Amino acid sequence: MACLLSSFHTYSLYGSTISSSRIAAAKPRAVLTRSNQMQVPYDLKQGQSRIFHRLPSGLSMEVLVQKKELEQRRKDKNTENPPLVFVHGSYHAAWCWAEHWLPFFSASGYDCYAISLLGQGESDAPSGSVAGTLETHARDVADFINKNIESPAVLLGHSFGGLIIQYYIAALSSDQLSEMKNLYPMLKGAALVCSVPPSGNSGLVWRYLFSKPIAAFKVTRSLAAKAFQSSLSLCRETFFSATMEDHIVKRYQELMKESSRMPLFDLRKLNASLPVPKASNCPLDILVLGAKDDFIVDAEGLKETASFYGVSPVFVEAIAHDMMLDISWEKGAKVILSWLNGLDKNA
Repeated sequence: MACLLSSFHTYSLYGSTISSSRIAAAKPRAVLTRSNQMQVPYDLKQGQSRIFHRLPSGLSMEVLVQKKELEQRRKDKNTENPPLVFVHGSYHAAWCWAEHWLPFFSASGYDCYAISLLGQGESDAPSGSVAGTLETHARDVADFINKNIESPAVLLGHSFGGLIIQYYIAALSSDQLSEMKNLYPMLKGAALVCSVPPSGNSGLVWRYLFSKPIAAFKVTRSLAAKAFQSSLSLCRETFFSATMEDHIVKRYQELMKESSRMPLFDLRKLNASLPVPKASNCPLDILVLGAKDDFIVDAEGLKETASFYGVSPVFVEAIAHDMMLDISWEKGAKVILSWLNGLDKNA
């Protein structure tokens, strides 16, 4: 049991080319000067572009962009929809949003930006054995927003990406992090999708060990031992609905295998720094959205996150952890769109 706990405690390690410091003034960059980081490249869809945002460290982050269509801009000329910035979790990268949700939300009138965190996707990798910390990842997201987006954005984070956004929110509203507020641009709102709760994955670990030992073993094998990379059935059970076809699971499996060249975090150090500081006066509208058939983040984890922000959690039926890629991806997208439509966009 101790061995299993030690192994399972690390299971959540999962999480046209242009370069510019301002997207509006993007200049072409010679493609030949930058080799692909991923051996299985993600082909962009119509209307999408890939830029590289240079961070103060000199490293560059991949950002996939899909802006709302011209016809939609004409319809929305009297309404300012906030830009949407998407942050992935472990074993994923910006491509996971580009598959379905970027086309959906851009068609609905939103400019969309999906970031690949350092060491993931086509982004540069920092020196060291892990990609960063909660603070450094949140600062990278903030730097992109600060230098590229003029109006307050809505952040959307999946799994560990949701935890990164929680740190961002804390920097905006927590007395403990008040000295950092000027580094983080104000947001319009935040959507936490199947997010790791503010206390981290420890509670999930213990609940699985004592209530679902078989599931605990599978999750450990799938994520900590990375068996999802070689087992199609385990990849499906971990991330997707049981009815997803093999060829689709295999495609996503290959992309996930290539997406994470290093872990997002050192989990021991991460857990020692949690919980996320409590927001004393959270200034944002927050949506906490979860999947009823989530194999990774359970209902108690979702309720913890919702309680932390004083909101009610929303559960989507018949969908798995990778809500943005699953067969019924539009279910979660429609819930988020309804929530976005309820924001005061002109405030």
